[in-house]
Amino acid sequence: MTQLPGRLVLLGHPVSHSLSPAFQNAALRHAALPVRYELLDVAPAALDATLDALIAENVWGNATIPHKAHVASRCARVSALAERVGAVNTFWIEDGTLVGDNTDVGGFRALLWETAPDLDRTKPVAVLGAGGSAAAVLTALERDAFQDVRVYSRTEARALALCKRFTGVRAVSDVVASVRGATLVINATPSGLDDASMPVSTELLDASAVVLDLVVGRNETPLVRAARTRGHRAADGLTMLIEQGALAFERWFGTPPDRDVMRRAVVR
Repeated sequence: MTQLPGRLVLLGHPVSHSLSPAFQNAALRHAALPVRYELLDVAPAALDATLDALIAENVWGNATIPHKAHVASRCARVSALAERVGAVNTFWIEDGTLVGDNTDVGGFRALLWETAPDLDRTKPVAVLGAGGSAAAVLTALERDAFQDVRVYSRTEARALALCKRFTGVRAVSDVVASVRGATLVINATPSGLDDASMPVSTELLDASAVVLDLVVGRNETPLVRAARTRGHRAADGLTMLIEQGALAFERWFGTPPDRDVMRRAVVR
């Protein structure tokens, strides 16, 4: 893209915990781009007015919980991938209109391939959560040809609605049943942001299960720590966070950032 944004923002609620400004600003400085990346906490009721203002001011950025689906609905055009997910986490302005993409899919695939590239795609997978992040995970699993995926959400209607959009994916009403015998367990809920809660007890997991937590913790997450204690391969969402951010950077500026610079900026 030849045009530069006035600034970059991360829209979320809450958003103060995010590491995105640290690694995005490091990448921007390294690339000598005169743009700053900032956090913007926006309550859902204020999102439409905020987006109107951002469009008028030529402000680009990312969206996170709970805004990804609504930002997608506001875009004049979205990528095929964002349309499949039904959520936008990366947006920019073209000719005065909002355009969106989804880089969470690529971010999750990077996390999966870094942690467990050898998984049997025919074995069950459990996805905990039914929001925009879960939709990105299901899209990634679809692309990697996983054949048996279970989705659990505390709001069963959301899980049922999400599963209807994907082949080989079914909603499970009980979290214990969702993880029973699963070769891969993925937390796509905010559980763990408080560094105390977990979406499921690791005692319920199959001994060989791989655990991926999309939450990023300062000292990983309670789920990852507990899983490692029990001998599971496990990782939090740091690799996904950096990769989705790197892909977003490339969407905005047409050139990839230095991923090593981004990772060093958030070394724990």
